[in-house]
Amino acid sequence: MQPAPATLHPLDVRRQQIVARLVLPIDGLPGSLALSHRRCGSPTCHCQHDPQGHPSWTLTFMARGRKHVVHVPTEAVEDVRRRVEAGHTFKSNVAELLALNAQMMVLERQTRRREARRAATASR
Repeated sequence: MQPAPATLHPLDVRRQQIVARLVLPIDGLPGSLALSHRRCGSPTCHCQHDPQGHPSWTLTFMARGRKHVVHVPTEAVEDVRRRVEAGHTFKSNVAELLALNAQMMVLERQTRRREARRAATASR
């Protein structure tokens, strides 16, 4: 493997930083956590007169090409929020790592082309 050109160094440093902090969150969750309000339907409940209704938390995510919406009990909201954030952080880091790899591939190709042109010019 040949040493990386000087132009790749900052990208490679960034890549190593991402890889160093890239930890698969075993309990991470995909999707988004959302708060909505609903009415329960009981005619004597306060929600019949309250425009907000009852708070209701849901986790929405895609699995096997289908959208899933799951009720999240109020007491589990903070735990689910933490797990969703861990999933988002991991996904974001992986996306940045893949983008850096693509940028580095383009720069490496450009460097090889320049070197090939220089070699062809020098051999004339």
